[in-house]
Amino acid sequence: MFTLRYMLEFESIVIQCHNYPDADALASAFALYSYLREHGKAARIIYSGQAEITKPNLLKMIGLLAIPVEYVAEMPYSQALVMVDCQYGEGNVTKFDAGKIFQIDHHVDKNNGYSGIVRSNLASCSTLVWDLLAKEGFSFDDRIGVSTALYYGLYTDSSGFEEVAHPLDRDLRDKLIYDRSIFNALRFNNLTIEELNIAGMALTKYRIDRENKFAIFRAGACDQNILGFISDLALQVDGVDVCVVYNTLPNGHRLSVRSCTREVMANDIAGFLAGGGGHRQKAGGFISADKLADSSVNEYLSNLCKAYFSSYDTIHAGSHNLNVAGMPKYVKRKTPVGFVKSTDIFDAGTPMLIRTLEGDSDILASENILLMIGVDGEVYPTNLDKFTKNYTLTDKGFIKDFVYSPMAKNKITGESMRLVSYAKACIPTGQAFIYALALCKNTKVFNQWNPEGYMFGAVGDYVAVRAEDINDVYIIKKDIFEKTYDTVET
Repeated sequence: MFTLRYMLEFESIVIQCHNYPDADALASAFALYSYLREHGKAARIIYSGQAEITKPNLLKMIGLLAIPVEYVAEMPYSQALVMVDCQYGEGNVTKFDAGKIFQIDHHVDKNNGYSGIVRSNLASCSTLVWDLLAKEGFSFDDRIGVSTALYYGLYTDSSGFEEVAHPLDRDLRDKLIYDRSIFNALRFNNLTIEELNIAGMALTKYRIDRENKFAIFRAGACDQNILGFISDLALQVDGVDVCVVYNTLPNGHRLSVRSCTREVMANDIAGFLAGGGGHRQKAGGFISADKLADSSVNEYLSNLCKAYFSSYDTIHAGSHNLNVAGMPKYVKRKTPVGFVKSTDIFDAGTPMLIRTLEGDSDILASENILLMIGVDGEVYPTNLDKFTKNYTLTDKGFIKDFVYSPMAKNKITGESMRLVSYAKACIPTGQAFIYALALCKNTKVFNQWNPEGYMFGAVGDYVAVRAEDINDVYIIKKDIFEKTYDTVET
């Protein structure tokens, strides 16, 4: 498991926040900076992007807490680069070349292969950094400025603690001793009168698609955080499930995206629109001016949003109308695969996040739930009855290297386990039949294992229906399908 000690082998370290950093990014960077400086490292905090910080509460935060953050156009010399509150290569952060890259983040894991830790179940990156520092014995009582920064970072990223749910978030809120006067000075100075006017004007300049329940709002020149503030207000409008708020910069357009429906993940549509990223509910991105050609940005975004909503079909596993009788039948090859009993990893009843190549799934550890590991490291749950019918046990372990080694995360403690460390081998009996069809259109499948999200299948991937349970519908990636299944002759 990743610890902050991994970074101590480097003498010169740059800590990078995402462009237009918010309070959570600044707090996380400041706390990490303090830790590295205590260990005698030459650490610096930087951010880049189209503009410097202008939001009054952030400028006060930097001044009152003496956060040594620098706005840069080029990467300073360093032996290592640490991304905080973001991930390397994302659309909301300037990409600098670096020898060694770490990332500490709480957004959706991009699985980009860099060292570090991503805990998307936490409300803030401040919580994650606080937990990492606590495990290193960092003295918060002697660092009231760091404590105040982290407390405020969680406060701002959790809508004033309204979105605090994880025990670690609650622990930070309840345990940290902070400077109340500084916190109040920051909490009550979020907007200037000019920004309030910008927000008010933006809410009068909109385009709504009532069929798809999305809206586009245009804002004047403002900080990224004001865009988020406008987005949060816009999403409260009746009949709007997804909103995009944008403003114009010299070389493009900055986006803030919000979603309050499980049918559309904010990070999904942000990626479609602008290669951006973020959470299921909150995301952002940037569209360069040269992509618009002769279109206005409003027209461009409107057309892209309509294209997004028409670009996919939706299948709900429990109520689908797939004609399985007209679908080809396939059988799983007798290629050894891995399996792990979920209670071998965590105690029964533990909420787990299973990271798969097809997406993330949330399940509860149970004596009846097993996790299968496929030929490319894909992971899918099954119950004991189906496993017994469809697989034969072997006396061998399951040892295999994957591009991404699948993980199971304890959603309470955040502890992560490599599934292959617990895996044993089994062989399909040749009786695991499915009906499957290659997709001619992108498709979202809401299956029985992941009620809060969906599996995404691109054109050429397969939608599969388990023959013995037609309500068990899922996506199989094209390359995995071709390695795993054979046609059943009829």
